[in-house]
Amino acid sequence: MDGIKKLTYSEQVAEYIKQSILEGELSPGDQVKEVMLAEKLGISRAPIREALQILAREGLIKSEPQKGKHVSALTAKQIVDSYFTGGVLEAAAVTQAMPLYTDEDISNLEQIVEQMHEVAESGEDHESLTQLDTTFHNILFSRIDNELLIELCRRSCQGISKFLLYKRWINLYTPKQVYERHLVILEALKSGRPSRLEKTIRKHYTDSGKRMSKYGVDVHKG
Repeated sequence: MDGIKKLTYSEQVAEYIKQSILEGELSPGDQVKEVMLAEKLGISRAPIREALQILAREGLIKSEPQKGKHVSALTAKQIVDSYFTGGVLEAAAVTQAMPLYTDEDISNLEQIVEQMHEVAESGEDHESLTQLDTTFHNILFSRIDNELLIELCRRSCQGISKFLLYKRWINLYTPKQVYERHLVILEALKSGRPSRLEKTIRKHYTDSGKRMSKYGVDVHKG
């Protein structure tokens, strides 16, 4: 925690906790204790508390009276519902913004999909697709003029896929499937048909939700 400015303590602590979740040091259902974190990081409990509030808003931390704060642990249904919700929201938002995507946006999306194809052909590690996936969806979000909607879209799915169940998510599809799934979205966007685009994006998320649901705390053991 060296070199952290006082005004950014809570954000830095939130990132530290996210990284701990990502690396498996904290797992869904694990208790997060303010006192232990404060001692480990050598700071007061105030920024720890603020950081946990940030993560609670993002859906990564749950707080229950008498039980304290825990890393979110989702049931199969909660995972399915979350992905369904994220898919509906992103599909509606991107479809509404369809006329706003520029030739440069399309070109950038094509480049990302081509890079995904190269990863699939080369047999590179799955994790190399993570940033490509993020960049792809960030371009889609870039033409949506509704910050609340973007926040809700990201909260619905990214907290699960990019943090809570990251190790499961990166192996959910083969690199070839990841490439094909994003190619389908790109082709739907280029088609100029709103109904096709909306249906494609919704399916992108519902399919992931079904696969991820097997890792719900009520069905997955170990």
